[in-house]
Amino acid sequence: MAYKMLDGNGAAVEAIKMAKVQVISAYPITPQSTIAEQLSDLVATGELKAQYVRVESEHTALSVATAAELTGVRAATATASQGLALMHEVAGMTSGCRVPIVMPVVNRGLAAPWTLWADHGDAMSERDTGWLQFYCQNVQEVFDLTVMAYRIAEDENVLTPAMVCMDGFFLSHSMQKIDIPDQEAIDEFIGPFVTKNSYLDPEDPMFVCNLTGPDDFTEMRYQQKVGFDNSIKVIEKVQKEFAQKFGRKLQIIEGYRTDDADVVLVALGSMCGTAKYVVNKLREQGKKVGLAKVTVFRPFPFRQLREVLGGKEVIGVFDRSAGLGGQGGPLWSETCAAIKDYNSDIRHYVGGLGGRDVSVRTIEKIYNELLEIKNGTRKEHTEWIDVKENAMDIRQVLKNA
Repeated sequence: MAYKMLDGNGAAVEAIKMAKVQVISAYPITPQSTIAEQLSDLVATGELKAQYVRVESEHTALSVATAAELTGVRAATATASQGLALMHEVAGMTSGCRVPIVMPVVNRGLAAPWTLWADHGDAMSERDTGWLQFYCQNVQEVFDLTVMAYRIAEDENVLTPAMVCMDGFFLSHSMQKIDIPDQEAIDEFIGPFVTKNSYLDPEDPMFVCNLTGPDDFTEMRYQQKVGFDNSIKVIEKVQKEFAQKFGRKLQIIEGYRTDDADVVLVALGSMCGTAKYVVNKLREQGKKVGLAKVTVFRPFPFRQLREVLGGKEVIGVFDRSAGLGGQGGPLWSETCAAIKDYNSDIRHYVGGLGGRDVSVRTIEKIYNELLEIKNGTRKEHTEWIDVKENAMDIRQVLKNA
């Protein structure tokens, strides 16, 4: 193994290179652009033996990668924000054809208003298109989860594409020291790519993504559901093997100081590093708080989350996406469904939108509110935890009642 200084985009490129992809079709979009650029450089210099296809949009990027993988080679692409939204039409085709592409998604808010900075609204908008979703806390996890995603997605009992999500700029452009295994070890761990289920072969022709009538459509969707069901055991197995081989343990749900916690915050992404710091800080003050860090959002790991949250009276859930029109954001909704029989008081928090920093102060405010709720000294909570007081004065469109 060797240590390297890489940002999140560079860590994703390193993992893709070591997976020995043979076709790359990526379209640059901030803050993902350096993934496309670095992969292009690797192909140009011959360090990566692959064909780089220059495409005119993210829609075509995923179309090319999907078709290439159907021919029997590991393919790669990456995207962010509006680019992921443009891929929406193809994302369902990729998953429905059971093509196990691994795609870094550099999380960035969706327009309008236009933004270049992080929130999870882009990936959450695609949460039901049939892709696995992994969320990274730091740059090491970007590399590790990308490597593991190949094994998981390509497993014959899963055959489901995967998004490896990292917060734009907070991770994509954050330089960190990470541990990179040697190529031989990665080859042994990932293994060669073998097409299964649907494929393109002139010696064995078949229809791929053909028009399917009502008699078979439900059953083909059900097959995808079974793949998701199977993936939890595969993820656990791959995580265990990864820890044994490389010495780094990742969990589907990590309960950080939750065993004796009076209140627990559920969160995902880079904010979890800050949340762990706050947990330690408040523990020193005698406040029993904990964090449930969600690494795998799709499939949603309800069993693992139930184990961590069992017996907790007051729970907060932090969504880095607005969840417009619903009672709460995607993570809150899934948490409520997972523990609907627990009789817990589950409070929803929105913050960190459009790249706003999820600061120590913000998370401290959440924990202190949750503790006050548990102690009976507070009833209401600050749902939009970091919104400015003059929010309606910024391009105001509605009169306050």
